[in-house]
Amino acid sequence: MQLVHNATQNVDLTAIVSEGKSYTYQQLLDASSTFASLLLNDTTDLNEARVAFMVAPGFDYVRVQWGIWRAGGVAVPLALSYPLPSLRYVIEDTGAQLIVADQTFAPLLAPLAEEKGCRLIVLGEEGTVITKSLPELTPSRRAMILYTSGTTNLPKGVVTTHANLEAQISTLVNVWQWSSSDHILCVLPLHHVHGIINVICCALWSGATVEFMPHFSAEGIFNNFQRGQINVFMAVPTIYFKLIAYWESLPDEQRQQITETLSKFRLMVSGSAALPVSVMEKWKTVSGHTLLERYGMTEIGMGISNPYDDERRVGYIGKPLPGVSVRLVDENNVEVADGLPGEIQIKGATVFLEYWNRSEATQKAFTDDGWFQTGDIAVVEDGYYRMLGRDSIDIIKSGGYKISALEIEEVLRTHSAISDCSVVGIPNEEWGELVAAVLILTDKTVSPEQISSWLRERMPAYKVPRQYRVTDDLPRNAMGKVTKNDLKPLFVTA
Repeated sequence: MQLVHNATQNVDLTAIVSEGKSYTYQQLLDASSTFASLLLNDTTDLNEARVAFMVAPGFDYVRVQWGIWRAGGVAVPLALSYPLPSLRYVIEDTGAQLIVADQTFAPLLAPLAEEKGCRLIVLGEEGTVITKSLPELTPSRRAMILYTSGTTNLPKGVVTTHANLEAQISTLVNVWQWSSSDHILCVLPLHHVHGIINVICCALWSGATVEFMPHFSAEGIFNNFQRGQINVFMAVPTIYFKLIAYWESLPDEQRQQITETLSKFRLMVSGSAALPVSVMEKWKTVSGHTLLERYGMTEIGMGISNPYDDERRVGYIGKPLPGVSVRLVDENNVEVADGLPGEIQIKGATVFLEYWNRSEATQKAFTDDGWFQTGDIAVVEDGYYRMLGRDSIDIIKSGGYKISALEIEEVLRTHSAISDCSVVGIPNEEWGELVAAVLILTDKTVSPEQISSWLRERMPAYKVPRQYRVTDDLPRNAMGKVTKNDLKPLFVTA
């Protein structure tokens, strides 16, 4: 693993700051080697066995993830916000036989591990571990499975190899000019590419320092910035929106102090959702920086980015990254001319291997000549790509998450008081889109608050609609399908 090899060249540098403690690269190497030995138990190689882990952001998260990789396993990070049914789905779908949990999440996962016959490792209860020789890994090996919601059916596991990950990381390290003098604050969830690859892996590849802040707080982020060590920051538009709102609430003197600190940063990046122009402009007032906006997906890592040291165009996602081939095509898969809209298709070493155990879905995701079909629509103007939106309106982008409206609808329809429903995304400056639901109720004494509470027990909180509208009918087209664009005006004054 190149990531581990690079760490051996930086053993005395600080790799991680977590819960007030600093850890060197040597400590990370030692801890991940020990954990890899624990995972191996009486074997010499996990041989791509899937290892699901639910660990809070920090040093333990990284040592577990590296330990899985160094033992030859496939890392399956579990979302900390998932309810038990979602965790069960991922564990069953991957066929994981090893589950790792920290003390906080062990009580939730222990009964499931026992039911499924999985070996459960609880951090802090590892006992004495005898260090073993670790297997040699080839780049073609599977390394990680991240789950992404599609427009139909259940979430799919996106499989990336070590070669995919190394291509994704090395590309960003080069174009964003990472170095060992960088210090980044991680506030992102760690079951997504944004946090795992763009933040943690790029920093550790480069000999830089990753500082973890597990719980979001605008005040806490600015306090960390004011210490003067952090010089790189990456977040979703919603976080920038909240930081701006907090900054605007402060007295002039504090605002000026924060602005002076932020002006010294090397790089600030926004991604995972479209960045509103108003947010970019306000953040420039706050920080003196034009945010670097980029475009990526779980399946491809990052594919397109505004330049580091050239013009960053407001409202554009930038240009194709080195080694990434991009084309725009029409509905007949024919390339379109500049200035005309088309679907973004991607080729390159960063593109994922497969959807786990879904050969048909994998085949459908690629063209006959090997281009990955993103489903996103863009236009090229003067060499810069501008996003127009999702080809399917059933994907809602809210707070950096890609959320399947159909998945939420299926759950809502199981409520005894709901006869029909439709879930849509409505534009919102803070969240990108708000998740909203139109409901036809058989029992109109049931309130949206009661439905929200019921829904939170069945799916992650960020998928619960933030706005509701009760109606006696849903607008439908001649084919009987709900016309969701007609639903959106219902929420203008909601």
